[in-house]
Amino acid sequence: RRPISSGTVIGYASGMVMLYPSGMVYRGGKLCPPDAGGAASGETAQSAGRTKTIAYRILAAHNAGGDDRRLSLTFDSLTSHDITCVGIIQTARASGMTAFPLPYILTNCHNSLCAVGGTINEDDHRFALSAAVKYGGIYVPPHLAVIHSYNRETAAGGGRMILGSDSHTRYGALGTMGVGEGGGSSPSSSSAVPMIWPILKLSPLNLWARRLPGQARMMSRSPSSRRFLTPDL
Repeated sequence: RRPISSGTVIGYASGMVMLYPSGMVYRGGKLCPPDAGGAASGETAQSAGRTKTIAYRILAAHNAGGDDRRLSLTFDSLTSHDITCVGIIQTARASGMTAFPLPYILTNCHNSLCAVGGTINEDDHRFALSAAVKYGGIYVPPHLAVIHSYNRETAAGGGRMILGSDSHTRYGALGTMGVGEGGGSSPSSSSAVPMIWPILKLSPLNLWARRLPGQARMMSRSPSSRRFLTPDL
């Protein structure tokens, strides 16, 4: 097996891995080599195709800076549940926040209507209510709505971006780009500081395999393939 590379080693010439140095374009429901003309042509085709996606248009509309490879993102609203909102608000307060610069939805039910333990986080609920009153947030009482159900019905919409301190923050079916974040970006955004988001170059990796008799079928676009996108770091 001989390593094949284009700057970095990505695989072995074993009949399973194929390298396309000029890039690939997603066209007609499948990955295709770009038009003839070498790497420059491939990069041009990829750049042109990137601007036609819904995700690109949403990101471009929320980019407060002029760099389309290192975005400075702003959001239409923020959301947290009772497990994460306390630390975020305390950090934002310590950083000088005096009011929420965006609609900030503070809910008290993560994955169910407080079914486990009842109001076990009652102290956090009271903290969230006091913060909503003091800083201008939107408080959702316990037992009323699960965080993402409430956001889908009240905050999501075509072309919007929502930053939530929960990994399940996704509302793509409604045309909304939800970003689940658990680090320092939530306090920063609650203090009107844009989120810095570098755009990574993605390498599409197609894995093909023949199913054995009796083998379960994988969920994919076709019965015998599965597609992954891996960032080039």
